[in-house]
Amino acid sequence: MRLAVFSAKPYDKAFISAAHSARDPSSSPVTITYHDFSLDALTASLVTDADAVCVFVNDTLTADVLEILSSNGVRAVLLRCAGFNNVDLPAAERLGLAVANVPSYSPEAVAEYAVALVQTLNRKTHRAYNRVREGNFALQGLLGRTLAGKTVGVVGTGRIGVSFARIMKGFGCTIYAYDPYPSPALEGIGEYLPLEELLPKSDFVSLHCPLMDQTHHIINAKTLALMRPGAMLVNTSRGGLVDTGAVIAALKEKKLAGLALDVYEGEGKLFYDDHSGDFIEDDELARLMTFPNVLISGHQAFFTEEALTEIAECTLRNLEDVTLGRPCPNSLVKDRKILVRRDSLPVRNV
Repeated sequence: MRLAVFSAKPYDKAFISAAHSARDPSSSPVTITYHDFSLDALTASLVTDADAVCVFVNDTLTADVLEILSSNGVRAVLLRCAGFNNVDLPAAERLGLAVANVPSYSPEAVAEYAVALVQTLNRKTHRAYNRVREGNFALQGLLGRTLAGKTVGVVGTGRIGVSFARIMKGFGCTIYAYDPYPSPALEGIGEYLPLEELLPKSDFVSLHCPLMDQTHHIINAKTLALMRPGAMLVNTSRGGLVDTGAVIAALKEKKLAGLALDVYEGEGKLFYDDHSGDFIEDDELARLMTFPNVLISGHQAFFTEEALTEIAECTLRNLEDVTLGRPCPNSLVKDRKILVRRDSLPVRNV
């Protein structure tokens, strides 16, 4: 089996190679080729010697890309992430391609990072760090709020959302949650409310849902208008959940007290690469970075040793299942039928 890994950074190579070396020698042999560029319509034709491709969040597998891959002999698409909004599943079904993801890789990693963003944004520790390095020890402008007693709204209660809620409950917060498919795991932690009731009650709102038709721009001008004045918004899921123009307007109007983004709708051309010597041509991102109450990081919430280990090991398990014809528990397309349809998915980010 020949596996081509795209958008491969040094850490991807290190963890996938380690997982490959640890595999049972008696299992199906795998030859791995790493590509540091992304897989999209411009690069798909370069895949001429692979049985399977391994991709990440900013690779683009539209129908035309999948058709090129299929015609060149590719039989499987392995996502080293949970989300699959960047893959045309109906096209994969039509072409007979196997598709599998990594549905759960240390949900605590993302949840803990979301909490770190809440704390950093609220207590302005990033600004304090920069001040002190310049010899400025003044506290003016660094006033935060005590988390204990505050209300936190969690949008999406899969493994990550529930883990986040559990941590915030430990801070002494009241937890409200929204998800069309309630999770028993939230019992004793928080209370489910409709989104239009959750937003006005929450001092902090954190997004933990996948990107699909129902959740695209779930945070927009209308839902932002429902939020409590002075509330803070955190997104560690997918950039498309947030209407960037609408949050810029809310920040300018001082409707939002703060915004923390680990994901961004236009991140595909920017994130995971060094652009420090370039001009950022994305005007909305550039505008966001001018606000002192906006915190942006480069899609790193998942980035822990434990998560990367599980991603690598699960990806190779998925490949082995496909190679040997075994049932793959993480399949998104099986027997030319979509196991989980986009129009029936819960809001949860599992």
